[in-house]
Amino acid sequence: QVQLAESGGGLVQAGGSLRLSCAASGRTSSTYVMGWFRQAPGKERECVAVIRWSGGSPYYLGTVKGRFTISSDNARNTVYLQMNNLHAGDTAVYYCAASKFVALTTSRDRYDYWGQGTQVTVSS
Repeated sequence: QVQLAESGGGLVQAGGSLRLSCAASGRTSSTYVMGWFRQAPGKERECVAVIRWSGGSPYYLGTVKGRFTISSDNARNTVYLQMNNLHAGDTAVYYCAASKFVALTTSRDRYDYWGQGTQVTVSS
């Protein structure tokens, strides 16, 4: 089993920044890919960014490309999502997820473990 704990959410004004953290514990060696998803009220959960523990080019949702940066600290088993130039459309609950799938994947069904989520609210 793998446990994921997100932190770093909060209330920020439009144009501001937040950094989310996801600390993984347990059998982290069984996972290859880490993703950040978000879900706004009344909307589907969407994949925002994905990274492999082993490195390589990450994936970004088109609407966050150039504003968000995903990174990992393998020694700390932690994944980060740096979010800059936030706007109201970024308001959502953000979830960290871990996948045993080897390739980068944006499909929710391919993620095996999920955190509890952290609320990000951007005021305009």
